[in-house]
Amino acid sequence: MPLPFETFAATLRYEQLPEALLWTLRRSFTDTMGTAAVASTTHMADVARRSASALFGAGNAGAARILLHGGSVSPVGAAMAGAFTIDAIDAHDTTSPCKGHAGSAVFPALLALADTLDRPVTGAEFAIWLSIAYEVSYRAGLAQHATCPDYHTSGSWTSTGIATAIARALDLTETQIRHAAGIGEFHGPRSQMMRCIDHPTMLRDGVGWGAPSGLTAAYMAREGFTGAPALTCEEAPAFWKDLGAAWRTVEDTSYKPYPCCRWAHPSIDAAADLMATHSLTHTDIAGVEIRTFHNATRLAGHSPQTLDEFSYSIAFPVACMIVRGQIGVPELAAEALNDPDILRVSRATTLIDDDHYTKISVGKRWAEVTLRTTDGRAFTSEPRTPRGDTDQPLSDAEISEKFHRFSDPVLGRAKADEIEELSGRFDVLDADQFRRLLDLCLSAP
Repeated sequence: MPLPFETFAATLRYEQLPEALLWTLRRSFTDTMGTAAVASTTHMADVARRSASALFGAGNAGAARILLHGGSVSPVGAAMAGAFTIDAIDAHDTTSPCKGHAGSAVFPALLALADTLDRPVTGAEFAIWLSIAYEVSYRAGLAQHATCPDYHTSGSWTSTGIATAIARALDLTETQIRHAAGIGEFHGPRSQMMRCIDHPTMLRDGVGWGAPSGLTAAYMAREGFTGAPALTCEEAPAFWKDLGAAWRTVEDTSYKPYPCCRWAHPSIDAAADLMATHSLTHTDIAGVEIRTFHNATRLAGHSPQTLDEFSYSIAFPVACMIVRGQIGVPELAAEALNDPDILRVSRATTLIDDDHYTKISVGKRWAEVTLRTTDGRAFTSEPRTPRGDTDQPLSDAEISEKFHRFSDPVLGRAKADEIEELSGRFDVLDADQFRRLLDLCLSAP
């Protein structure tokens, strides 16, 4: 018989967590904090923090600090502000099968709870909560995508996983865990992802409300509010039959080398390889053709005006790679949006909606790129999927380099080094060491 998700959540022990899972969670902790560092400097993060302070002052549930800011609000406010902060830069961990992201919602919610509890928390405890949150989120997300006609944001399914994990952290019964998941699923933001693709704004991937919705659900279940069943957990058995025996978190978590939508990444990598292989410079490029799956062609963005439009574009990031050979922190600055060389290449880029790539882009994302030169030559890449997926993983050194590229200018090298060191072994930290990591993650730069 499949293990009921509420039993899995209530009984999971640290000793049951395989090394591959812990390795993934450590990488996600470090990677998420690197993204959070640069994201904390954005206008979107500032708006979210001010909104949390205005709406969610500390109450009977205690005070929690806002991620990389230190201001005290309620746990719900800290979860909201933290999730919106991380989501402000589209560089956090991802899951292609679910077409979304877990860490950007899970980490701020669980960090807020850990900061609120009036008892010590160890790294092993936090690893259990993370494992539950990721695993339930991924499986609920797969079930939702298989049963709902519309494509909803990550907040709609991470709210279920977060509710389940927070319920475990609050020592709720299996019955209460069922209700928490049901409340989280029902109240999670069923927001339309393609609306944000077509009209990019600060709404992003819905995690800014998925995180607080999940946390709120667990507290409501603790007080006796009912909400079971969570349909994605209890009425989609195909996605739960191996729960506890296999880990979707290990199989499906991938990492982004570039701070933009994952759908653009195979095209970026293809363009980079063509430029290097054929010793081209951006002045050689007369035009670009990107042949990819349908949804990716809706990442138009030839002349983005805001960071939100940059994040959900494909032509402009590819042009950044062609012109500058990178897509890093400088390319997130307002000055880059007006770079005449990048704009020239971006506006000379054609997106081709390819039926074959649309058909096979299930769990993977496919693209090919053709570069046309000013002297009439054409170079076409092999079809490819994104670097950073589990079949083309980023190395530990690449994760570390990305972390420092994003965090050092904001946090300083010493603080960044300490966060990297502690997050890279967070699950073996004792309560005092884990409190130190909390302080580093939740205090102002």
